[in-house]
Amino acid sequence: MLWITVVVATLGFLIALEVAARRYGVPGPIVNQAREVIFPPQSGFLLYASMALMMVVLTRRQRFIAAGAAIGIDAAFLLVRWAVGARMTDGHPFGNGALWVILSCAVIAVTRRTGRERVLLLKGVGLGLLLVTGRKTGDAWLLITSKTRPVVLDQYVEIADHALGNPSWLVGRIVTATGSIGAHVLDSVYTLLPVAAVVVTLYQLRGVAVERRFPGHHLVRTFLVIGLLGPAIYMIFPVVGPIFAYGGDGGHWAVANLWPDTPPPINTPHGMPFDEITPRNCMPSLHTAWATAIFIHSRKGPRILRYAGTFWLIATLGATLGFGYHYGADLVAGVVFAYTIEAAVRSFDRGWDRSGIELVAYGTTVFAALLVSYRYLPTEMAEYPLVFGPLLILAMTSVVYRYVRTTELWESKTAPVRQPEPQPEPV
Repeated sequence: MLWITVVVATLGFLIALEVAARRYGVPGPIVNQAREVIFPPQSGFLLYASMALMMVVLTRRQRFIAAGAAIGIDAAFLLVRWAVGARMTDGHPFGNGALWVILSCAVIAVTRRTGRERVLLLKGVGLGLLLVTGRKTGDAWLLITSKTRPVVLDQYVEIADHALGNPSWLVGRIVTATGSIGAHVLDSVYTLLPVAAVVVTLYQLRGVAVERRFPGHHLVRTFLVIGLLGPAIYMIFPVVGPIFAYGGDGGHWAVANLWPDTPPPINTPHGMPFDEITPRNCMPSLHTAWATAIFIHSRKGPRILRYAGTFWLIATLGATLGFGYHYGADLVAGVVFAYTIEAAVRSFDRGWDRSGIELVAYGTTVFAALLVSYRYLPTEMAEYPLVFGPLLILAMTSVVYRYVRTTELWESKTAPVRQPEPQPEPV
């Protein structure tokens, strides 16, 4: 019943987004995903990563067959496009094969599997499709924010960001100084964030094919909940980012072309109108939240995975600030948002108790307090940075500390008790 409820709710949500997108004259997530069965996909890497997630339920032999089929189908698509002279102006030349394999496994599950094997294969297909559908859903959400929120609150966040020392301006100058190499590395990290999530998830789900069941909690759950709830905050607190509000990418809508060379002066903030194209996707920084979730889940892996999770978090923070996509205040809110969602998902999995409820309530309270302070106390925060800057960091750190302490207590209670070794009886 739980899975049926999830499927029905997800389908209804996608249909609602499709209708909303159609009202603005563009296709929604369902049509965009269906087009990639034939047309060049937006991200071939994401489709192959989704297929890799689906293959955790397959045996080793079935994985080789699935991967070979995907590559073969992509090769056939390339030959057909070359033969008919089709031009590729957008998207990747590969990825259709991976989507075909995922959909084929769904058909096989319905027609050739029964019982637990059918359910397991359908769960694998659903896991893969959720990743790519989440990307399409996010694109539709971003369109809706740009069409329905004509006024943005960047001036409030930028003034409040003085308490943190305007980190976007500082990191932006550093990235500019590194030249094309540094920018290319950060751009790759920023763009391939879902692929990094898949790598961590594959490690977490490495035993599914043998155990024939999924673990109670893994990264994809947190990843999807962050992507589902985050855009709702965009609608409440619309912000476009410094490169648009204070940089050249904002055109005549920008306050001035100041980013990243000159931090704006402290003035009385007010809402400012902006175009109907730029997404209002800054508060909180979901890239920061997703990278934080990757960092959290990589802590239980081998050393190389822990190092990779740490690198991805640091590089993502550098990219979000260095490219002018976010203010420092967005990142603080994103970290709090990620730990609160992770706590809620883990509490749901293990059963709600007092410690879980208190942890989620505390994270939610801190997150709400951050948004309220950015909106109603930005001038005071800018005038007293030595007070409010440490308070912001302390508030974020307190959520992280409380999460670590609470989850350590959970794990100590569920850890198996070690049995004493049998001792030989005295003669």
